[in-house]
Amino acid sequence: MAKPNYAFAKRQRDLAKKQKKEEKRQRKALNKQRAPADAPPPPATDVEPKES
Repeated sequence: MAKPNYAFAKRQRDLAKKQKKEEKRQRKALNKQRAPADAPPPPATDVEPKES
């Protein structure tokens, strides 16, 4: 019976984890670019300038 190659299995897990992390980073970067355009403008202050 062949013995398991633990080093290969670990390498595959690490590569999958790294790829998933990179995809998540790209999604976050894309959302960050999109957010300012889609976000409503900041609320205006209710303070009006006093006229003297």
